[in-house]
Amino acid sequence: MVEFEAGFQPPWYLEPLEGESISHYFGRYCRHESVSSPSQLSKAAGIGPVLGRWEKFRFIPYPTHKELEAIGGLIGLSVAQLKAMLPQESIKLLPIRLCALCYGEKPYHRMEWQYQSRLNCEVHGVKLLTKCPSCRQSFAIPSQWVEGRCQRCGMGFKRMGKQ
Repeated sequence: MVEFEAGFQPPWYLEPLEGESISHYFGRYCRHESVSSPSQLSKAAGIGPVLGRWEKFRFIPYPTHKELEAIGGLIGLSVAQLKAMLPQESIKLLPIRLCALCYGEKPYHRMEWQYQSRLNCEVHGVKLLTKCPSCRQSFAIPSQWVEGRCQRCGMGFKRMGKQ
């Protein structure tokens, strides 16, 4: 594993966004670094295909400290930064959801939208969307949100907030 001095950020470092889900972060990271998939990163870190599970919000078994250290060492993130993008162990996650108004302001997926206890956006008070309002297709996993639109009909997430 690569070790970096405190405060040093490797050239491939990509800052996580506030509240960003691990799925969205690794999708952004892979596009930024031209990596074909998060699974390729986890294999390079020597932890097998675990990121393939994490990007789909499959956390059983929950990520270990060793796995987080390995992937963090590869991409320049601390264990604490990675843990901030994960759900708490005891929280049940729901199908992919989003607040189109939040997404319109800052286009990235928030981990908090996935929590079972959240039915509405805490910022805007609107119901979290689970499907495209135009074609009723479920949302793709956030790591695949390249252009911020429905993969079936192409309706933009920002536009969904105006429905």
